[in-house]
Order: sequence, then structure tokens, then C-alpha cells
Amino acid sequence: MYQTELNALKKAGRFRQRKIWDSNLIDFASNDYLGLANDKKQLNKAIELINQYDIHAPKASMLVNGYHEIHERFETTLANLNGFEEGLIVGSGFLANMALIEALVRNKDKLFIDEDYHASGMMATGLLGDKVVKFKHNDPHNLEEKLKMATIGRKIIAVEGIYSMSGNLCNKAIFELADRYNALLIVDEAHSSGVVGQNLLGIFEHYNIHPQENHIKMGTLGKAYGSYGAYILASSQIISFLENRGKPIIYSTAPSVIDTALALVNIETVAQKSVKYYDRIQKRYTLIENILGIKAKSLILPIVMPNNQSTLEMQQRLIEKGFLVGAIRQPTVTTPILRIIPRLGSKLTHLEALLAYLKKT
Repeated sequence: MYQTELNALKKAGRFRQRKIWDSNLIDFASNDYLGLANDKKQLNKAIELINQYDIHAPKASMLVNGYHEIHERFETTLANLNGFEEGLIVGSGFLANMALIEALVRNKDKLFIDEDYHASGMMATGLLGDKVVKFKHNDPHNLEEKLKMATIGRKIIAVEGIYSMSGNLCNKAIFELADRYNALLIVDEAHSSGVVGQNLLGIFEHYNIHPQENHIKMGTLGKAYGSYGAYILASSQIISFLENRGKPIIYSTAPSVIDTALALVNIETVAQKSVKYYDRIQKRYTLIENILGIKAKSLILPIVMPNNQSTLEMQQRLIEKGFLVGAIRQPTVTTPILRIIPRLGSKLTHLEALLAYLKKT
């Protein structure tokens, strides 16, 4: 029934499928930035925590009786670490973005969203009609021009702390614009929490910005924090509003208790060992600059490729050398890239070998 469309994707070099990769490949493809996804000691800590309670599954939505003591402990821990009033556990980053954007943008409000914002946020904008204004990627001047045009209702800005394909850090001037125009600011920290900031708390800490009432931080647990799920941090008023209006929060089964326990023990470990992790990240930045001459600011290293076919071919050549990297093509990106993650879970010497090979080719 869809074979014609599938054939067209294959011809364009855009066909994708699930695959279990050879576990012997050195992983420079995943978003497991700190290498926690295969840390069995952390997993055992989470199991010990779960075993303190009679119930280990959510059973229902959070507003029925699926809200677990571990959910509450996770929310409190993360909110306190990041300086926010309150936290809210959510099933996934996709659901968190859908909940925030669909619920917070009311009649007469305007959402100003970076054109490179994650697909989950862009999907949510489809529910909002003419309430949505896209601005040029990471461009505060273009954003301000559009903010000036909104004269009634709330202004809500949506950006990412680190953009998932380019590795670009959000422009600090956008935080300043949000304050100046009394706008709510949603910051998707999926790729910045656990990666930037002296204590690895993300873009707010990186810019030394103390969270204010108009700030909302959301992020995922499936990247630096080595688990699955997501969170929203905000004022108590906004969290309460989301509990009452956020459909993915109200109508979804509560997040996995086991995954939340794993995220909690991982977050506590990152907080305790942030100096060590931070130092290891800086060493990777230095290596990238020394070999490729690229001054990295995040653990996302995109290498622009001529076309889809060359991207796939280079990925295969690297696989033959023992390295796994991402081959990212349309529609995820406009121009295809090799997406390299210099994650802490793979050795520095292996990263050096990968970068040296790339420099030669």
C-alpha cells in the first residue's frame, strides 16, 4: 500500500529503519553523554531504591493514583538542584513539549518559537493555528522584531538550551528579551542538562542565570541522565496549571517508577561528581580543537556532508573502522551531517583515533 513512497525514500537516501548495532562498535552516536546508560552500579542503586516500596509500577495516571513517592522525591531533588520552585515528572520529552505548548498558549496569546526547535514542539504548534510565530534560528534581533508586533495576550518564547543537530548554544540575549518583554520562556534542556555549566546543570547555570517566575525548564532523562522520561521545572503556579490543563500529563499513565528511580540516582551522582565529569568534558573539547580546529561548546559535533549518499557511505566506512556515528539526513536536518557525540562512555583514545581518521578523509 505504501511501497511507492518507501521506494522513493530509498532512492533519495532517506530510508530509515530500526537496527540493533554490533555491541563491539565504539559508540559515538548516542545521546548518552555521560556514559551512564551501561553503568550497572547505578542500576543496582535504583533497584535498591525501588525495593524500599511495595509498588514498583505506576498503575494509573498521576492524577488518579499513579503518583509514586519516587516521582515526588525526583521532582523535589531536581527542582532544588536547579533553583526552581517546583518540578513535574512527565513520560517523555515529546509529551513534555506537547503539554507545555498546547496548554500554555491560550486565546490571544502568541508563541514565538525558534525555527529549529524540536519536532515535538513543532507538532504541538499545529494545534495552535495563527497563535504561532517562528523566528530565525538563534536570532534575537529577528525575535525582537516579532515580539514588538504582539500587543495583546501573553508572549511565550520557546528555545533549546543546546540544539540537537547543530550543537549550538541558545543565544543569551534571548533570555534578556524574555525579561524585557515580560514573556514566558520555555527552555528545552534535553541536550544541555548534564553537559554544560560548572555543575552540569545546563544552560541557565552556564549563563549564570537564576531562574525567575517567567522561566520554564524542561528536559529529558534519556540522554545525559541515562534513563527514560522527562521533567518540567517552573513556578508552582505554572506546574499547577499544567496539572489541570496539560493533556499529556492528565491523560497519560504516570511515568515509569523504575526509570524515575534510575534517573534520580543518576542525577544525584552527577551532582556529587560534577567536577570530575566537567573536567572530562573539557578534555574532549580540547582534543576536538587540537585535531579538527573546531572549538566545541557542547557534546554534539556535526560534520556537514555533501549529500545523503556520501553521509551513509562515510558512516559505513567508520563502522568498518569500529566506530558508530549518526548519519542524519532530511527531514531531521536540511543538509545531511555526520553527528558525532564525544561521549564520556567511550575512551578519549578512541575519540582521538576517530577524529584523526576524519581529518585524513
